[in-house]
Amino acid sequence: MAFPVMASYGVVIPAFNATATIAETLRSVAAQTVQPDAIIVVDDGSTDDTVAVVNALGMPVQVLRQDNAGPGSATTRGIAALATPFVATLDADDLWLPTKIERQLEHFERFPATAGVFAHWRTFRDDKPDVQQDVAVAGWSRTTMMIRREVAEAVGPIIDPQGGRGDMVDWIARAREAGFALAMLDDVLTLRRIRPGSMSYGRDPVRDRGYVEVVRLAMQRRAAKKASAD
Repeated sequence: MAFPVMASYGVVIPAFNATATIAETLRSVAAQTVQPDAIIVVDDGSTDDTVAVVNALGMPVQVLRQDNAGPGSATTRGIAALATPFVATLDADDLWLPTKIERQLEHFERFPATAGVFAHWRTFRDDKPDVQQDVAVAGWSRTTMMIRREVAEAVGPIIDPQGGRGDMVDWIARAREAGFALAMLDDVLTLRRIRPGSMSYGRDPVRDRGYVEVVRLAMQRRAAKKASAD
């Protein structure tokens, strides 16, 4: 399918110690039926060979480096470096299926008032993308998101809460509170990798504090809005 010039998009991948997965993730971007105009990997203070692996692929990837600050900070920096009208984001251990971007661009074309488009995903265990869980889940996440760049800028930085989890929960909530229309496609267009040691693996009381922080921030925003209306 042909898309207008304004359908050009860039990809942002925050990466921290992603040597084991970043190559496969980038290959899933390269396999898209609609190719990106730019790919940015933001190395978030990795202490392994993440950057060397990216460079060895020979793909047209721009690598930005920063001290470790969290995936939200890294994603925000990558978005700021793009000039494309659309931005798609992806965690460094997840995968896109080949028509992911095509299906999202089709939705933007059909519903021009849409600010962002997400999709369903299935999980898989570490190095076994062909052995997926049967249940598809609505992926309100970085890996499934495609957003208009001006919307991303209007919502503001992706904040890394204490503990590290919940950055996208907070950001998506802020986008909704600002009145932006976010769509969820029924299609399974991404695969979420489950691997020991990853940010989202299992329950972790320290990391889960991020979700508590997200709830607290949402309550503060509601209280502030109510106070201003009184």
